[in-house]
Amino acid sequence: MSGPLASLKVLDFSTLLPGPFATLMLADMGAEVLRVESPTRPDMVRLLPPSEDGVSAVHGYLNRSKRCLALDLKKAEARQVVHELVKDYDIVVEQFRPGVMDKLGVGYETLKAINPGLIYCSITGYGQDGPYRDRAGHDLNYLALAGMTSYNGRRDSGPAPMAFQVADIAGGSCHAVMGILAAVVHRQQTGEGQHLDIAMTDAAFALHGLAAPPALVAGEDPALEGTTLNGGGFYDCYRTRDGRYLSVAGLEPQFFSQFCQAIGRPDLTSKGLSQDAQTVAEVKAGIAEALAGQDYDHWCALFADLDCCVEPVLSFSEAAAHPQLRARNMVVDVPRHDGGHQRQVASPFKFSATPVGYRFSGAHIGQHNREVLRERGLDDDAIQRLRDAGALGGDA
Repeated sequence: MSGPLASLKVLDFSTLLPGPFATLMLADMGAEVLRVESPTRPDMVRLLPPSEDGVSAVHGYLNRSKRCLALDLKKAEARQVVHELVKDYDIVVEQFRPGVMDKLGVGYETLKAINPGLIYCSITGYGQDGPYRDRAGHDLNYLALAGMTSYNGRRDSGPAPMAFQVADIAGGSCHAVMGILAAVVHRQQTGEGQHLDIAMTDAAFALHGLAAPPALVAGEDPALEGTTLNGGGFYDCYRTRDGRYLSVAGLEPQFFSQFCQAIGRPDLTSKGLSQDAQTVAEVKAGIAEALAGQDYDHWCALFADLDCCVEPVLSFSEAAAHPQLRARNMVVDVPRHDGGHQRQVASPFKFSATPVGYRFSGAHIGQHNREVLRERGLDDDAIQRLRDAGALGGDA
């Protein structure tokens, strides 16, 4: 593998979305990632349709370039395999509730005793301590408790779910990668590994970049359609005559002035940044009326040549085919295990000296059992004994 992280080896015990998305980023950047997956309790992502090559498309994407070893960690023999593997690995990523990895015999303290330089990242909903440490949750719950859902939505319909998993990905995945790489730098300087406690609720709470300061300093909680960026001003999406939508975001006066001229409402220019509720409503109503007077294609053609921060609201398929994303090669063909290719979203990282790479789409359960174990020095008889003991499962 190429990539700036080609020197790192990662054991990935995670399932679903946050951990796998984090290790996807690491794998794209060159890290060698080995998934350790249960043969008796498979990752639910494997069951999501559609499928290619007998593998879920979602699983194929989230787990590209990662080898898969199927171990039943409830068996002592499987735990011993992990204890041997961790001697040569830099990073562990896990996503169980607090204490589960300890019960399985592969918790931080156990693995640290084997490899003191190990960086061990635990991703959970609420963290390793606090009253909610053992509580079940999902992305919507974390965002709700972090105060983010309270100002996402419309006044007349109330709070709404986010369109994508903000707490899982922006919170869990991205913060895990940032923390891991910071710990790698620390270890390079000191030789010391450490345990990272990444709570998705904490990370979501930390994403209140513009809303937190007014709330903490002046007690001004953000409300639905109450800020410039959540529908409380003209910065919003507007319906065209044929039922499509445009995003209007030209907050700066030079952009808003140009926009108002383009839609034939220059009279709105001086009112764009008003904080008066009645004036804001007047501006939004004027924009809505103007944009509803023409079809989507008319406005797209008009704004294509204007630099005023107006863009069409595209479906995912339209976005994938957009000239900008095509020029950036944001959809790639990744080799499948049957010799075909799967279309996947590319890594967004563009390195001039160490480009990202894609080895293969997500593997079948245990597809790399024999390969990985032979690398550890086990012969066919030893591998069969693991299988006979119920410690090893999957396809190979």
